[in-house]
Amino acid sequence: MPYLVGSERWSRRSFIHRLGGMAGLSAAGLLGGCQPPPQPPLVVGLAPWVGYDPFIVAREKGRVDAARVKLVELTTNAEAVRNFRNGLLDAAALTLDQVLQLSSQGIELRLVAVLSESFGADVVMASPAVSRPEQLRGQSVLLEPSTVSALMLRGLLRAGGLQQGDVAVVPMESSQHLAALQAGRAMAAVSYEPLATQLRQAGFVPLFDSRQMPGQILDVLVVRPDVLTRRGGDVDELMRAWALGLDAMQAGQQAIAAWLAPSLQMTADEYLETLNGLRFMTPADSLAYLAGVKAPLRQRGQELAGALVELGQVTGEVPDLSQLIDTGPAGRTVQFRGQP
Repeated sequence: MPYLVGSERWSRRSFIHRLGGMAGLSAAGLLGGCQPPPQPPLVVGLAPWVGYDPFIVAREKGRVDAARVKLVELTTNAEAVRNFRNGLLDAAALTLDQVLQLSSQGIELRLVAVLSESFGADVVMASPAVSRPEQLRGQSVLLEPSTVSALMLRGLLRAGGLQQGDVAVVPMESSQHLAALQAGRAMAAVSYEPLATQLRQAGFVPLFDSRQMPGQILDVLVVRPDVLTRRGGDVDELMRAWALGLDAMQAGQQAIAAWLAPSLQMTADEYLETLNGLRFMTPADSLAYLAGVKAPLRQRGQELAGALVELGQVTGEVPDLSQLIDTGPAGRTVQFRGQP
């Protein structure tokens, strides 16, 4: 997934941008004289990623109550993490590894939904001369500096029975991978859609993808505990918006792709290819992931936490996911929609 994407969605509605804009939202209520200011909408941070687009579809189709929920499009996933950490967001769509990192740093949060799972959207692309991961021994691999890329590399090495020192890791932004591979500077690159499709079109082949790492690359929705306590109804509104946007996307993928792809600097075909590598979660799916003592997210989250500790991405005490999960919003949304 493009966790360090730099593109901005300027073709969509104007949105609160960076810290100044969000601070302005908070300060706006102070200018209304002596009357108590109206309660501002929940501020929800989204990075520019296809996996969060059901929220965008819901907003643009008028399925979000703007008085209750404000979807804020940020420029990168890292910016969403930073703004949530700094208290500028009430909720955010993040990856599970980032949630574990935030929790290990003492940031209070509640995980209320699983939004999507990478199911091939993250992929290692290689020279046609390489058909098995073990053939990368002694070769160079391009790696964008991000936790997800590090997880993908770890999975690749394990699949090939390799150790970290068996390959030469070359840090490089994913946008530069194609030129570097074509120049012979490496034999493989840890990539993601839609950039992986561009590598395919140039003749490179998939060697390993996120389908071989089930549950490790998940997009989730987190909310501040005090927000969940005080404004549970607004969090439910946010969950319903996701469900309605997902319904619309599934009912008309071609039209949605043609509409949204340009704002991510993609073609419609590239957008659809990215969708093929994702598994979106309905509220019912999300509840199944979160609920119960043997909830899949708890097991997979603990496995992921162990991997992050191994990679040095989490230090100190490993977060206990059972203390972070709140199934209330997903359960109420399923009941509201009459789902089994």
